Amino acid sequence: MSTEEHVWRAHVVRRLRERNRKECENFKEIIEQNNRLIDHVAQLKSDNLKLSVENEQLRSAVSTGGTGSNVAIATLEKKLLSQQEELTELHKRKGENSQMIVDLNQKVEQQRILISEREHSLAEQQTNNNRLRAEVQLLHSSLEELKKLNNTMLDEHTALQLAFSSLEDKMRGVQDENRCLLERLMRYKSKDADKLNEENESIIRKRLPSIFRKRSAKLKRDLEDAVREPSSSSGNVPASPSPGAASLQRNSTSPAQFIGGIIGDEDFDEATINGAMEAIGLDDNEYISARFTAGGGCEVGDLTTRSSIDALKATGYMGQANPTKILMKFEAHENESHAVRWSPVERMVATGGADRKVKLWDIGKNSTEPRAVLSGSSAGINSVDFDSTGAYILGTSNDYGARVWTVMDNRLRHTLTGHSGKVMAAKYVQEPIKVVTGSHDRTLKIWDLRSIACIETKFAGSSCNDLVTTDSLGSTIISGHYDKKIRFWDIRTEKQADDVLMPAKITSLDLSKDCNYLICSVRDDTIKLLDLRKNQVISTFTNEHFKISCDFARASFNSSGLKIACGSADGAIYIWNVNGFLETTLKGHSTAVNAVSWSPNNNMLASVGKNKRCIIYSDS
Repeated sequence: MSTEEHVWRAHVVRRLRERNRKECENFKEIIEQNNRLIDHVAQLKSDNLKLSVENEQLRSAVSTGGTGSNVAIATLEKKLLSQQEELTELHKRKGENSQMIVDLNQKVEQQRILISEREHSLAEQQTNNNRLRAEVQLLHSSLEELKKLNNTMLDEHTALQLAFSSLEDKMRGVQDENRCLLERLMRYKSKDADKLNEENESIIRKRLPSIFRKRSAKLKRDLEDAVREPSSSSGNVPASPSPGAASLQRNSTSPAQFIGGIIGDEDFDEATINGAMEAIGLDDNEYISARFTAGGGCEVGDLTTRSSIDALKATGYMGQANPTKILMKFEAHENESHAVRWSPVERMVATGGADRKVKLWDIGKNSTEPRAVLSGSSAGINSVDFDSTGAYILGTSNDYGARVWTVMDNRLRHTLTGHSGKVMAAKYVQEPIKVVTGSHDRTLKIWDLRSIACIETKFAGSSCNDLVTTDSLGSTIISGHYDKKIRFWDIRTEKQADDVLMPAKITSLDLSKDCNYLICSVRDDTIKLLDLRKNQVISTFTNEHFKISCDFARASFNSSGLKIACGSADGAIYIWNVNGFLETTLKGHSTAVNAVSWSPNNNMLASVGKNKRCIIYSDS
């Protein structure tokens, strides 16, 4: 330790000497010249003193009467004067040198200050350098640890891939076995159903009196005659076919037991027809007249039995009136309108458009001014939906997010971000706790609104365009995708159920109230009706003029589940009944219709399209 201290002291002494030498070299000549001047001044002072003494001696000599030394005195005076001038010049040069010394001292001080600042900066840089060296060493050690961890993760990933491959093989085996078991179960159920039908038919044959059979046979003959002769009437009045008669067609086998739907007479048994006629007091001619008047195909018989028509409508033999009248028409958005949805509790409609806004419209007051404008999105709105209480509204956007607003105070409550593609659809799951969203990033995400966090991500493998949930608990999610598949997800497990393949990419989905039937709009300009109890397509709706308007065109069930509506690229809205018949075509839009929505509380239909306009249709 003493040796190191001695070396340090010697180093300091050496540095001080070097600094003293460097600083003295700049002023060495000035100092030497100043010293010479000082010596010269001292010499001149002594000479001046001697001359002064001699001058005094001479003056004293002159005053005493000396005459021969006048010339010497004059010479000495001249010499004295020159010495004084030289002395004055030397004093002047001395002052200049003193000023130079002062200036140089100031410069020396400035240089000392600059040197101290640089030494301080050098010390700081050395400290930073030492700190950075320590950080580099720490990062090197962290890098080594991460490399080791990465190697471990790679090994684990390889092992997991092998395990995943084996599990996939097992899953395929289980799926094949499950498919076989389902096929066997469906065969057994079909056999049981056939047996039950046979038993019911045998019971009906035994219990039906012959008079009812004769009446049913007569009724069917009259119906066949009326269909073959549409222009005949009891008063010989020529009948004119309805405008939609040419387009009236049946596209597929009717789902005869669809929620008490509107079905043909051939789908009822004799006992049902006779029972309904006896219950409302109709004879055969009145029934025929009522049926054909309701269908709008022709006029048959006397049309004075309006009460009978109303009674048939109440029993389900006649369809609900279509909303053919335009109740309201207004500009909903500044740009194209994308989405529309009715409130489940109020006569209020929510719309979303490319102007990044969700707007609420009070239809009950016939107001063309929005009740509220909900902002917060930074891109166009793709879908809107209410919760079951109508208190919250959920909107999805092209900015990769979904948002929740409260209807009461129109405030933005939650913003759900995490998708890497535009979000096309969102629904409540286990409301008001969770929300599920579907996106073009090929995933479905389930969000917990209490923590505003994604709690589960389901990888679909294809862009999701629409989704629905089967019940309020949201145990099953159904999603439609661009790869033509409808996928079923059970949120209680991590497994995906079997999917259903459509002929083209899917634009929208909608569920009936009892969650047994699903409509699916497909890009091949058709709408498919699926029975979810069998996961099978049971009916197809189409028309030669019907064209799906875009990749996110929305179709909709009405509140009773008996009718289906969808907008077309030609600006019309097509309404089918569930038996496959095209009932009517609604006009009003001049451009393609993007979305329609039936009111859950009355027979009103809302629609939006590419011309910014929203139209509300009503049956009265």
